[in-house]
Amino acid sequence: MPIKHVYFYLVLAIVIVGMGFGLKSINSQRKILLSEEMPAEIKTHSVGVPDIGGEYLLVNQNGNTVSNKTYLGKYVLMFFGYTFCPDFCPNTLTTFSNVKEMLGEDAKRVKPIFVTVDPLRDTPQNLKAYLAHFNGDFDGLTGNVEQIERIKKKFRIYGVKSQEAIGDKEDYLMDHSTISYLIGPDGKFITFFRYGADAEVIVTKLREYL
Repeated sequence: MPIKHVYFYLVLAIVIVGMGFGLKSINSQRKILLSEEMPAEIKTHSVGVPDIGGEYLLVNQNGNTVSNKTYLGKYVLMFFGYTFCPDFCPNTLTTFSNVKEMLGEDAKRVKPIFVTVDPLRDTPQNLKAYLAHFNGDFDGLTGNVEQIERIKKKFRIYGVKSQEAIGDKEDYLMDHSTISYLIGPDGKFITFFRYGADAEVIVTKLREYL
């Protein structure tokens, strides 16, 4: 074989071996980079429970001071409204009454609470007269304007005098949120129910925890 062919094959072999080492080095570097970029365990992050609720201090329909701690140990069904409400409030409280009846013996572990968004008119006396039309285990909560604004903020509740009735000092409607909350025995938010949810839906959810 001519000497120039020997040199050609020798150079070719060196190039092939060099490429092999080069690819091995690239793969090693790639593995190092991947190990640095990717965690050993891929963790998923949950959005978590919404930051709803917290401490509050109000007065019930009997004139007694109550707080969030008053209801610890029970499942609380909470709705925000006002006694002059023509539809959303009486409908929701009627649903709460039906829930209590459907729960039977477990009803004693559930406390429905009606919090006013209209503290100027909803005195403890007015709340007591209003709640007499529903289940006897209901609590109605009121307070001064500052206290009500504070609890509305904690529960992310919208409640303002209707634009159509801004100039009316006594006979007016309130625009307000219509969702209901389920609070656990530890005082923490569990879930909410849209307006119009059937009593059966609420009972089914409660049965998951009772």
